[in-house]
Amino acid sequence: MFIDKDVQDGIREYLLGRYGDDLKQRIDRGVRQAAAFWSESDGSPEEFVKFCQLSFIADPERLHELFQRLEVNFETLHGHLNRIRLEFNRPLHLDQGEILAIDQRFGQLDPAAHVSDDLFAGKIAFEVLLNFPTYSLAEKAELGPDWNRRDWAYARCGDLFLSRLPARASQNAAAALSEAETYISQYNIHLGNLVDNEEQAPFPAGLKRISHWGLRDQIKALYADPKGLAGQEMIHEVLKRIIQQDIPKSMIDRDQYFWNPFKNRVFKDGREVSWTPEPNSRYMHLLNVFKAMRDMDEFYPSLPSHIQRKFELERELEEPAASSLLEDILTSAEVRETAALIATRLDRDLRPFDIWYNGFKPRAKVPEEELDRRVRQRFPSLARFEKGLGATLQLLGFAPAGAAAIAERIVVEPARGAGHAWGAQMRAERSYLRTRVDAGGMNYQGFNVAMHELGHCVEQVLSLQHADSYLMSGVPNTAVTEAFAFIFQNSDLRVLGFPETTASARRLQALDTLWMTYEIAGVALVDMKTWEWLYRNPGAKPDSLRRAVMSCAREVWNKYYAPVFGVRDQVILAAYSHMIDAALYLPDYPLGHLIAFQLASYLQGKNLGREMERMCRAGRLTPQLWMKNAVGEEISAKPLLAAAREALEAFKK
Repeated sequence: MFIDKDVQDGIREYLLGRYGDDLKQRIDRGVRQAAAFWSESDGSPEEFVKFCQLSFIADPERLHELFQRLEVNFETLHGHLNRIRLEFNRPLHLDQGEILAIDQRFGQLDPAAHVSDDLFAGKIAFEVLLNFPTYSLAEKAELGPDWNRRDWAYARCGDLFLSRLPARASQNAAAALSEAETYISQYNIHLGNLVDNEEQAPFPAGLKRISHWGLRDQIKALYADPKGLAGQEMIHEVLKRIIQQDIPKSMIDRDQYFWNPFKNRVFKDGREVSWTPEPNSRYMHLLNVFKAMRDMDEFYPSLPSHIQRKFELERELEEPAASSLLEDILTSAEVRETAALIATRLDRDLRPFDIWYNGFKPRAKVPEEELDRRVRQRFPSLARFEKGLGATLQLLGFAPAGAAAIAERIVVEPARGAGHAWGAQMRAERSYLRTRVDAGGMNYQGFNVAMHELGHCVEQVLSLQHADSYLMSGVPNTAVTEAFAFIFQNSDLRVLGFPETTASARRLQALDTLWMTYEIAGVALVDMKTWEWLYRNPGAKPDSLRRAVMSCAREVWNKYYAPVFGVRDQVILAAYSHMIDAALYLPDYPLGHLIAFQLASYLQGKNLGREMERMCRAGRLTPQLWMKNAVGEEISAKPLLAAAREALEAFKK
């Protein structure tokens, strides 16, 4: 440390002597925080002392004036940088023609890469560090319940500078994530070009699905087809080939060949042809993302690993607490009994891909063709979907004026990948809803994704526009916004004009949520174990990472799924594309399911629009405190397990 203890003690004594012991906590922390990041390039120790003498603000009114200036300027800074990223990524994210080399280069460019350097060089960062204490997650959990809104806003101001990240590290991360995202967004499989062992093609010509989302959803859709099992088994083989990386490279996003995934044979014009496998590209991208994140470790002295930052900084939920919530689901008796019920309903033993069983959903009994017809009748295009946002929100319980105000702040666009929501970071901007649209127009899969992303966008609009402080805008973490997305996604049939949910349907929905959470909890554990392995093996090569991921998948499967499914050593839990391009994102999904169920249970019989506005207005509290404010209790698996138990008992009668 460039500023030694004696210098720090000296300036602390000076400030305490000038302002008194009432400010001891602020002075101690402020000096320590500023000293931790002050380097020789920032000035001599004498200049550090002078900076602290001139820049520490004791008067509460002047401190709040500084805070207000910071809020305005950081909204301007973050908002415009976010808009630049949005525009640079348009060719990569939107289905609007060929991706050029220059598009890749702009997509990999992080316009904020040098901002941290500039904020430190201009002493802006040091003024924040000196005047706004940073609190650990444990301190927020202990002190937060007694803080007022200003206390929380000041604490979030203290979170602005937890590292002094150099431009090269930011830029390397942006490039690695962009390359991985582009790789994933173009990973399409032409199902119409798959053949079985009798050389028959079970899927219609031209049918194309993205991995993993589209392939998974196609498996789900086939539960409504009495003859769908063969197609499900075929897609399962495709997913295994992708995970194992023995998929023919010529079958990725190309339709010139036919492929038997069971025997891994490729055909053209009726004759078998030679082929080469994908060269571990999947794991090369994951490895590049890991290396970019690991390169940041040294610049976060209090959180020196991406795993810690993801859980304690981004989720504000420690990894053991998150793992405990997942374990509550994975080891529950309710899961085992639900599995037995599914096997009875299918009239066969469970197969590994039955982790995606969706027969409890109301739409499970509706043929995909009918769902597609309903969607095209109501929303034949993305333009119609966007035009109807206000009416859709009113149908979900938002008042006309509120629905119109939210709809005005959402733009709908065609996704190159499966779909996503891109939120604004300044109140003058809008949120962007992206979903995949086939050449023939919007189908049910695209609509279902659009409803999910609409939940994200509505949350983004409400938690920004209704925030009482810019630095408190948003929700506690990604799991919370995923929860709102799941609530909207589960309302898709209602928007299409199907009957309202009955008590019986709500029981089925509890079992459906339990089964979805069970599935994605295992996927999340594979993601977590993979990152733990990467930190133990930082010099790994793509092939060793491939083997490690499959080993993690088998380990989790054998512990939590083999006793239920009766088959061991499956790798299907490693199928998710977010594992490759989102840097330990997957735990947000099961946490999101648990939160969504608690929210949906609380919202039963209440007005969604009014309650969602109230919840989003709370802003960036810690997740547990936010949940207590939202529904009166902390995040827990108990409500979901209790509802599933009630549903299972009803089935026994």
